[in-house]
Amino acid sequence: MISPHADGSNSPSLIGRPDNAPHRNEAVKARKQVGRAIWKCWSGYHRRSLVETKMNCFKRLGEKVMVRTFERQVAKLSIRTSILNQFTALGTPQTAAAS
Repeated sequence: MISPHADGSNSPSLIGRPDNAPHRNEAVKARKQVGRAIWKCWSGYHRRSLVETKMNCFKRLGEKVMVRTFERQVAKLSIRTSILNQFTALGTPQTAAAS
């Protein structure tokens, strides 16, 4: 776990690191300027988080595809997708507008 820094953030600056440091530093700076809620809407963070969660669920149904032919791979992944969609439908509340 990263401990909080003097500026009150949990995100250390990545100055001098070669990989994605400039993009990440800009994102952290933008989040500080506009606030977390606005930044999440602006950056699409919530949508990405939902996709990552759904992919995690998909992988829990079986991470590997053991069949060899492409047609069978498509069939197996289609079955997994159908199962996941049914689980999602079961967990989605049914709402109706109150009059």
